[in-house]
Amino acid sequence: MSDPGSDGIRRVSSELEALPFETRRFVSVYAYVLARVARTDPGLSDAERDFMERSVSEVGGLSEEQAALVVQIAHSMGSLYGATEDYVLTREFASLATSPQCEALLRTAFAVSAADGNVSESELAELQEIGMELGMEVATVEAIAAELIDGLDSGASTGDR
Repeated sequence: MSDPGSDGIRRVSSELEALPFETRRFVSVYAYVLARVARTDPGLSDAERDFMERSVSEVGGLSEEQAALVVQIAHSMGSLYGATEDYVLTREFASLATSPQCEALLRTAFAVSAADGNVSESELAELQEIGMELGMEVATVEAIAAELIDGLDSGASTGDR
């Protein structure tokens, strides 16, 4: 007798495998970079997960179930391999993407860090590193950071938690 949850995972996994290789590769690396930011602080908040899933769904044209599975895999891979793969996969994204796509990813990564209403110093440092690995100018990364910090609600804060 098969587990209904396993059947759902198999079905969604099969749907993802049916996508063109380039789409799977782009979306999986995109999700990995977002998960990299979320891993900077202990635990993945529901707000971060939800934001990542919506973003991955939009960028990849995926269903909610597909995006949830991609985000879960990316988060798990990052937890297993972390710094070993962070640089390699971020640089891979830069090689697959256009400059506007790299900037959009960095903006989305900044939004993931702010999804819970707080951006820590460690998240800011990780985001700056990601920006450099994506081949962006320091001034561009700093401008995006300034926009994020200025855009946070008055109840949110920056600084280590």
